This record gives sequence, structure tokens and C-alpha cells, in this order.
Amino acid sequence: MSTGKVYIVFGVSGCGKSTIGQHLAKDFNIPFYDADDFHPERNIKKMSKGFPLNDDDRDPWLEKIANEIRNWHNLKGAVLACSALKQKYRDKLQSISPQFIEWIFLDGSYDLISNRMAARKDHFFKKEMLVSQFEALQKPQSGITVDINQSVSEIIMKIKSKVNNQKTELGLIGLGVMGKSLAKNLLSKNFSLSVYNRQVANKEIDVAQNFVKEESSHHEVLGFDDMNEFVSSLTEPRTIIMMVNAGKPIDMVIDAIIPFLNDGDCLIDGGNSHYKDTLRREKELSKKGICFLGTGISGGEEGALKGPSIMPGGSKEGYEQSGKFLEAIAAKDKNDKACCTYIGPEGAGHYVKMVHNGIEYAEMQLLAEIYHLLRFFVKKTPDQIAAIFGSWRKDDLDSYLLEITEDILYKKEGDVFLIDKILDKAGQKGTGGWSTIAALDVGVPLSTISESVMARNLSGMKSQRIKVAEAYQMTTTSTIDDTNVFLENLKNAFQAASIINHSIGFDLLHQASLEYNWNLNLSEIARIWTNGCIIRSNLMEKISISFLGNNDISVLISPDIITVMKGAIDGLTDTVSKGFSAGCSLPVLSSATNYFLTYTSSQSSANIIQAQRDYFGAHTYQRVDKPIDEYFHTNWKS
Repeated sequence: MSTGKVYIVFGVSGCGKSTIGQHLAKDFNIPFYDADDFHPERNIKKMSKGFPLNDDDRDPWLEKIANEIRNWHNLKGAVLACSALKQKYRDKLQSISPQFIEWIFLDGSYDLISNRMAARKDHFFKKEMLVSQFEALQKPQSGITVDINQSVSEIIMKIKSKVNNQKTELGLIGLGVMGKSLAKNLLSKNFSLSVYNRQVANKEIDVAQNFVKEESSHHEVLGFDDMNEFVSSLTEPRTIIMMVNAGKPIDMVIDAIIPFLNDGDCLIDGGNSHYKDTLRREKELSKKGICFLGTGISGGEEGALKGPSIMPGGSKEGYEQSGKFLEAIAAKDKNDKACCTYIGPEGAGHYVKMVHNGIEYAEMQLLAEIYHLLRFFVKKTPDQIAAIFGSWRKDDLDSYLLEITEDILYKKEGDVFLIDKILDKAGQKGTGGWSTIAALDVGVPLSTISESVMARNLSGMKSQRIKVAEAYQMTTTSTIDDTNVFLENLKNAFQAASIINHSIGFDLLHQASLEYNWNLNLSEIARIWTNGCIIRSNLMEKISISFLGNNDISVLISPDIITVMKGAIDGLTDTVSKGFSAGCSLPVLSSATNYFLTYTSSQSSANIIQAQRDYFGAHTYQRVDKPIDEYFHTNWKS
């Protein structure tokens, strides 16, 4: 004979027994019963007149239900909603083995339930009787207790997790755009997941519970807005990914969660945090026995959902424990290997992501300049420019940014190209500027990246630029001829400037690795940037190969790159020259040109700088005809 479990949902009237019981019965696919339906008529009449039941009234009622519990148990089980206020009433209902009854107590304050009762209509139970129920209530010492001051979906979720003693494999905090996409990615890889999101009146209400409603039919996911319950739902040692805004919000979440963590738990910051903040947090948490991974995630909303490039740094122990989750959701390179690798200690992960964003800034500006030159000085239409970019993609210059720029230029709104309706005022979140400051800290030139940041700053001065343009009345001195030679030079300029930009970024990583003793693997970093991230490209594939077994060279010294640059550099200088002659601003193209011409020159202008410094500040100088470790000072007036 088959047997089933009986779930008894109990508490004072108005706590939601019937509602919760019906939901549970539906989820468990078993019948639902309401104990009120088993009251004899005389009990109902007595209560409707405002008189509470006594034990003589309840005994036959409880006995009848106890008999039904035996029947339900012998079938497939059931869910029963019943007041069962006193322990002796619950003892009477315990008509089968305790292992086959799950007691679920819905706990709530008098004020909360009183207000609910006042809002109920056509129910025989009077609000005035609630006082006597609270006086009679004996809260259980065992079973499941759930606070009713939350949504029905959350109550159901918590009951189910406790009934099954359910523990998920990892947790995620923050269900914004990136957090929600990352959570869906994790669930698609069949990980069980707990999600947490704060409650903010009129702004963030039941975010976690709504996410669970959307996903729970296909995946194992629990939602919380209580930090303690969220952490308790996770298998130990815990892995928790934080997808909240960088800065103070991260520190607030860490402060809130620390009391509930144990030694060996791992926190992952998946936001765009500054690497120095990550370094500080990793040191502070390691003292408490908690692993911390500052993790750069690139790819935007689509990447987070389908597979981003992931750059974790910090606790090596933490990566050994939690890296499997990150590798599972990352994009895959051409060899089907995860675009995720342990970057290095302390703030290395977020440092690498910062430099990634800097390279991204310059690549975007580079394409913007080429578009601007073609649109306003060659007089090409957006779709003609898009076609040119499409042809470059076929000529082994393909990249994600080139692809999306082509799509942008084809897009129309009605009969008008949408690009012509967009205000020329670029926003930024500061990560490009962080790269510039970081380069200054270690004494590395960051020409293209710094210029791209300045270009955005200058674009932001829109109203001032309009006034100045009216004052100067600058006119284009010439229109550039649309010749095959010019277009070929422009393609070479794009290729050369992009190589220079990437070389500058990797040179910064190399110097930072030496400065901070991070032992960064530049080939691996380039490899995980070959897919999933914003700067993925054919060039990145070549850079990854060029660094194999030769981590200490510059991209520009790679033999294959030297060959490409020799064939492309004239196109870069010619394009910049023609652009300037026509009156077109080309900050990244020109800075790439200046960087390359200086970098490849054995004789720079810096000797006069050293003489000037020695003249006014006695800073000394070195001589070409003396050992490099000797310094000299001259009295320049004599």
C-alpha cells in the first residue's frame, strides 16, 4: 500500500493558511483540505455569533480530522490548513507516524494579522476573536516556522527549501541587468542557485521572488531578501557572487554578509571595482578566513547571459574552490577552452579588466574617428561607411567593435539613419581614466587610451563647443578625394593604430606585473579576450600566440607584427596628414602615430628636456659618451 506525507499548515486565523496550503498542494501535486470544512454546523454557528470554541467543541472536530489524516496518508498524502493553536491539539492530530507529518507554522504579529482580518469579507470568523486566539496560541518548538510578513511566493519558496532541506550550490547578490543575465547563465549550466536582492520601497520590490517565479519551472533556484536566510541556503564552503555597483555598495554588502559567513567561504566581486579597493578588501577578508576574488567580467548583458570573458584575481584558494562556476559560464575560445583563468593575487583581476576597458575606449574612439572622417570629409553616407567596415571584416580585420559599428551605421529610423539623430556627447563610467592614472603610477605611456578618455571629456563640452564653433567659423579647407589609394591607406591606418593601442595596453600590464609582483601571463590574458569580451578580435588571437613562451616582449616587437606594421605605417601617417589638412580632429589616430614614431626612433627629443630640467632644477643628466650609471650637472650660464 502506498503512503504519502501530510503537511499541516497552522496558525491563527488570518495568517494565510489556506492560501499557502493551496499553493503547496499544487506544487506537491497532492490534495488540499481546509480544517474549517470539517467543523460541525453547531461550531460554525457558535463562532459566527462571536463565541470562541472550547475544548469540548474541538474534540470531535479534531478526532474527525485525525481520522482523515490516516486516510490521506494511506493514499498520496495531502496538505491541511488548520489553526492547531495549542500543542495538545496538535498531539491529537498526530494520528500517524511523526515522520509522515510536516508541521508548518505561519508566524505573524497581532497588528499584521488584525489588519488582514479587517480587510476580509464574508468570513464567519470575527476580528474580535483574534485576541483570544493569540492568548491560546502556543508556538511550536519544532517543525517549520515561517514569517508571514513577506510575499506568498517567498513563503512558499522558504517552506519548500526547509521541507527538502534544500541547499544550493552557489549564491548571487544583485539582480540588475548584469546580475540577472549572469544568474540565468548559471542556471542554464544546471547549477542550483540562491539569489538575493534588497527591498527598496517604490524601486526594488520582490525582485528576487519575481526572478524565481520566472525561472523556477525550469531550474532549481531560491530567492531571498533576508541575508541570513540567503546565506543559510548555500552549501558550505559557500560561493557568493556579488553583482552590485562598484564603490561603497560593495563595502555595504560585505559588511552585511560577513556575520553569516564561515572560514573558507568565497566572495566574488563581479563588478567594475577599482583594483586598489579590491586589494584592500582581499587583505581585510583574508584576515577573517574568507576568500575574496575581484573579478572582471566583460561582454555586456549578452555576454553575461551567453558567455563572457572572466578575469578573476585575488585568493588562489578561492579560485580553486569557486573557479569551476566561473569557467562553466565563460565564453569558449577556438579550442573550446573557457575564456576564464586565474589572473593573479590581490587586485590583479580588476586591474586587468581596467586595462581591458582602456583598450576598449581607444578602439571605440578609433572607429569613431574613421567614421567621422569618412562621413564629413569624404562625404560618405552611413550605409556606404558600413559597407567599407564590412569589407575590412572580411580582410582579417574582424572584431566585435567593428561588427557592431557596421550594424549601427546600417540602422535607420524611418527613412533617416539613426546615427544622424544621436547627440555627439559621449558618456563614460571612469574606467578609462583609471587606466591613465594607473599608467602614471608605474611610469608607462598610455597615449591612445589617454587620448580616447580626453576625447570623451571634450565631447561632453557640447554647449561650449557650439559657442566656440560659432566664434571661429572654422570651415573645412578641403574635401578628401574618395580614391582607392585613400581607402586602402585608411584600412592600413585602422590596422596599425589598433595594433599600437593593444601594444600600449599590454605594455602597461607587463609593467604592472613587475611592479606589483603579480606574475601576469599575458598570453593567457590575451586568450581569454579572444571571445566573450568587447575587445575580442582576430588581432587578439595573434597577440595571444605572440606571447606564448615570450611574456616579456612588446606586441610591437613580435616578428609577425613588425611585418604588418611595416606595410601599414605609411597608411597611418598619410591618413593623419590628410585628415589634419582637411580640418578633421583625429586624437587616437594621431596619438598612435606619435607613439609609434617615437617608440621606433633611436633618437628622441628628450635630451633637450633633460638639459632644461638640469638648467632650472639641477636634476642632472646622463651622457651618451659615459657609463649609464653616471650622472652630470652643468652650470649652463657660464
